[in-house]
Amino acid sequence: MKKIGLLGGSFDPPHKGHLFISREAKKILKLDEIWWLVTPQNPLKISIPATYSERVKNCKNITRNFPIKIKEIEKKIEADYSFKTISFILNHYNNIKFFWLMGADNLINFHNWQEWKKIFNNMSIVIFKRHGYNTQALKSIAAQHFKNSKKIKTNISFLDFDELPSWTIIENKEIKISSSEIRNQREKLRGKN
Repeated sequence: MKKIGLLGGSFDPPHKGHLFISREAKKILKLDEIWWLVTPQNPLKISIPATYSERVKNCKNITRNFPIKIKEIEKKIEADYSFKTISFILNHYNNIKFFWLMGADNLINFHNWQEWKKIFNNMSIVIFKRHGYNTQALKSIAAQHFKNSKKIKTNISFLDFDELPSWTIIENKEIKISSSEIRNQREKLRGKN
């Protein structure tokens, strides 16, 4: 069975943290592919992002030398929530084990996502540590609700995710970069000119 990791987001802009998560997931879980799902507009983000086409172009540029595919599924199906995208993917791709990849910061507010419990029950979730967010993520509503389905192993493998719900936090080198930090630095530079 083919194994694919899904990393969704605004990617405004895509950065080395996204690449790190993708490469680590591919290596640790022995994934066949990584798909980046570029969202047209994140409903939980109020700020106006770069245009969709700019973000897709930036994703293609940064992943040029990496085994990552940029998928425009959310735009194609006009999905405004991750649950719609996940449902579409699970209904249209057969004989594939999918893993939802995300940073620990996303777990903190995961209970605000539409159909968040169904996401946990329909797809294995792999969370990567992020500097400053890990303790709060482990205390989050979602982590507490699904604490009995958390996989705790030092050498995690895709075989540990046979049953759903199943999720884990990878003991990775902490990611300290974020898209919002990059945007803020860019704005400060513009302000000085």
